[in-house]
Amino acid sequence: MGEEPRVHLSKSAPEAYAALRSFSTTVGRLAADAGIDARLREIVQIHASQLNGCAFCVRVHVDAAVKAGLDADVIAQIATWRESGVFDERERAALELTESFTFIHEDGIPDEVYDQAGGILSEQEYVALSWVLVAINAFNRVAIAGRYPVPPRAGGAVVGTDATPPATTSPRTPHVHADGSA
Repeated sequence: MGEEPRVHLSKSAPEAYAALRSFSTTVGRLAADAGIDARLREIVQIHASQLNGCAFCVRVHVDAAVKAGLDADVIAQIATWRESGVFDERERAALELTESFTFIHEDGIPDEVYDQAGGILSEQEYVALSWVLVAINAFNRVAIAGRYPVPPRAGGAVVGTDATPPATTSPRTPHVHADGSA
């Protein structure tokens, strides 16, 4: 990526970003009410961010995943979930759904994905995960368009203190960018 500065969307249109944060807070509550635990929310948000190439959001959600109790092995396996044995049937259905939502422009949500997810997830879980995926894809686009930086960490440790995860991770935490702005 180039070194040229980009327009910072959340600073340039704070009312629009506040609406996205509010939406994300609502989605976080919806997910919690549907019984979507932090582990599953972080798995799908990491995967969507990986697929979109959003390094900033990958970092935010890896930090949140560590806080939610995921270990390095599980996090590392997300990118290769089809070949991995660390994900249960529900997580696999959610990861498949993640790919369909992230690449929705290709085939929409194919019937086989919808039917598979519907056979494993309740309707409330499906709806909640769908909204989580809509939200993370929106945040990915904001961060990618703004080329939000992901500098090396001192000591290279994953500590979860560089940024607060978006509200889809927790109904009470806003999405905060690397420079500390919301």
